[in-house]
Amino acid sequence: MHSMARRAVLLLVSLWLAACGGRPADQTRPIIVFLTDFGTANDAVAICKAVIIGIAPDARIMDVTHQVRPFSIEEGARFLAGVTPYYPPGTVFLAVVDPGVGTSRKAVIVKSKKRQFFVLPDNGLITPVLDRDGLEGAREITNPAWMIGDRISSTFHGRDIFSPAAAHLAAGEDWMLAGPEVSELVRLNPTVAMVEEGGISGQVIDLDDPFGSLITNIPGDDFKKLGYSLEDKVTLRIDKKTYTFPYEKTFMGVPVGQPLVYIDSRGRVGIAINQGDFSKRFNITPPVPVFISPKQ
Repeated sequence: MHSMARRAVLLLVSLWLAACGGRPADQTRPIIVFLTDFGTANDAVAICKAVIIGIAPDARIMDVTHQVRPFSIEEGARFLAGVTPYYPPGTVFLAVVDPGVGTSRKAVIVKSKKRQFFVLPDNGLITPVLDRDGLEGAREITNPAWMIGDRISSTFHGRDIFSPAAAHLAAGEDWMLAGPEVSELVRLNPTVAMVEEGGISGQVIDLDDPFGSLITNIPGDDFKKLGYSLEDKVTLRIDKKTYTFPYEKTFMGVPVGQPLVYIDSRGRVGIAINQGDFSKRFNITPPVPVFISPKQ
């Protein structure tokens, strides 16, 4: 009976936390999902994790990547938007791609309408997530109690501001204590593909490392409007050079070493070589324009 009563009390406490904006009832240990452009050749990531554990020792820290292309807010935003649907409400996302560190840009906590929290610089990194999930609210991190201490460096806010703030959230503290409300967030304005009478104009926005496949900003649904069926030959122009590649469902639709066009796992047009590196063979370095003609 004692055990049953204890479980009932724990459930009530968990439900209360969820109602107050803290961790959800079904989350026994807080989750912090960590993304940066810090790389792994230095101690920056380990230091940030040490700060987190010092404040929230029960936190589970999941890494998205620390290999975001240096200073690329657009790439960080794409990775962040790609991973968030797979985590539950109450998850804390710690994202530090911050070329403006030390300037007047704000350090913020953002809550989406999916009840996920984001601790990051106010530089547009959150834009694709909010476009999809909606904005519940945002707070600027100004409370010194939510930072590492009085001496804040001008170049390592990942350690001094973002990591401790994420840890305080993971510890179940009220996010409104972090600082004042932010009424408007900086927006990212990425290039979008344009459907034209003669085809689709888009951009190769990145590489699918380490494979060297091209990632475009052309939605697969728009591509399908051009009339192509699987195994058709697709004519496209990449950085002013014209190519013709087969449209396949998967890499093995062509022999090893041969190129193809496909729809990637995020629903965008991709261009690859089966078991090869497209970017190296064809000397493609994003960003470059891409144009796909309709089926003839």
